[in-house]
Amino acid sequence: MAQTFDVIVIGAGPAGYICAIRAAQLGLATACIDEWRSAAGVPALGGTCLNVGCIPSKALLESSEQYDHAVNGLAAHGISVSGAKVDLAKMMARKDAIVTKMTKGIEFLFRKHKIAWLQGHGGLVGKGDAGWRIEVSDGAKTQTTEAKAVVIATGSNARHLPGMSVDQERVCDNIGALAFSTVPARLGVIGAGVIGLELGSVWRRLGAEVTLLEMLPAFLPAADDSVSKEAWKIFTKEQGLDIRLGVTIGRTEVGAKGVAVDYEQAGQRGRLECDRLIISVGRLPNTDRLGAEAVGLKLDARGFIEVDDHCRANLPNVFAIGDVVRGPMLAHKGEEEGVMVAELIAGEKAHVNLDTIPWVIYTAPEIAWVGKTEQQLKADGTPYRVGQFPFSINGRALGHGDTHGFVKMIAHQSTDEILGVHIINTHAAELVAEAVVAMEFRAASEDIARIVHAHPSLAEVMHEAALAVDKRSLNM
Repeated sequence: MAQTFDVIVIGAGPAGYICAIRAAQLGLATACIDEWRSAAGVPALGGTCLNVGCIPSKALLESSEQYDHAVNGLAAHGISVSGAKVDLAKMMARKDAIVTKMTKGIEFLFRKHKIAWLQGHGGLVGKGDAGWRIEVSDGAKTQTTEAKAVVIATGSNARHLPGMSVDQERVCDNIGALAFSTVPARLGVIGAGVIGLELGSVWRRLGAEVTLLEMLPAFLPAADDSVSKEAWKIFTKEQGLDIRLGVTIGRTEVGAKGVAVDYEQAGQRGRLECDRLIISVGRLPNTDRLGAEAVGLKLDARGFIEVDDHCRANLPNVFAIGDVVRGPMLAHKGEEEGVMVAELIAGEKAHVNLDTIPWVIYTAPEIAWVGKTEQQLKADGTPYRVGQFPFSINGRALGHGDTHGFVKMIAHQSTDEILGVHIINTHAAELVAEAVVAMEFRAASEDIARIVHAHPSLAEVMHEAALAVDKRSLNM
């Protein structure tokens, strides 16, 4: 007889495991199906994010930043360092240990909340006596389970380019790029978006000559134009990233010693020769072998599961969250959708405000924003005011020795409601949280201007940007 549950979550990435934990907290009998296995073949929770995405990339970003700071940043503090070198094997071991700690932590939480971890691939089969029937296949083993409600959280996969085979050795996506055994002398990256910039930054700091080929004509078009311009200046002029925009990718040749990519830019043909090539051109929803067609689950033309504002699919008691649905492919967005869906299944009222989801690019400096960009507001015809303040005259930033960037706040011209906040600074990911809270409560720039911020602190720049909306910055 099939096991039955109140809720089955398919996928144990951030959206899925958080949904399962919240459902269990609410007293629902919960199972989570996941087929992820580590490079050693060991089942692991956490999905792409914890295993080969957000967590390991941030570990390597931090390690490479520490090395770069030791070599290039300590002299200004009166600290002389000689003979600093990279032990890449140890750096990778540290990264792997962090991943293991995080994934084992989820295992502990599953045990704590009595969540059944069903290892294997989950696919919808049809209706059963207790609700939806789901087949779980793990190699030659197959079992069938049933649940009153199903939550699909199967995440996304790296998009590859046609005619370009990814072997995770010479040509890699995020998985291979986080596991290099040596620092390549020449690294090529196709795609200068979030992932391409982060991975390119890691290997540049460790000694690689990095060239990024971007097919779009503009740099970071999703960010506010003023932030994109500042980031371009820092990344290209100061850090030496070679970013080529408006590129059309042609033929790729992979040899024993490297990779050659033919491309065209502004009518001129070029060839990029590199030791390794990273493909970073976006991600695709992972809805293959889900059984969507068999049960009538509706997908859009791009393979995303169609859902309403509460992540309900077109089938009764079937929900979808995270990267397989509309909206930004961000782990924290998926997590909050998971909480919302668990609470809805339990009969509570819940929602997620997609307008206040923060975006972060973990380069150095970091880039973070929430809300509308200035170019979006112009296009919408929304009247607005702007306040901007630099970190270059902030006491804490000067003490850190890192004065890059600014905070830019945009507020409605008549109501003063904050419409967007855009930050470029080493600690932008932490600073943006204040703006998210303010916007969730529909605060005005005047509210932030009237709040006392600790001195000296980087947060004072948020305060000064709010004051600048009304043209009354105190320190400039």
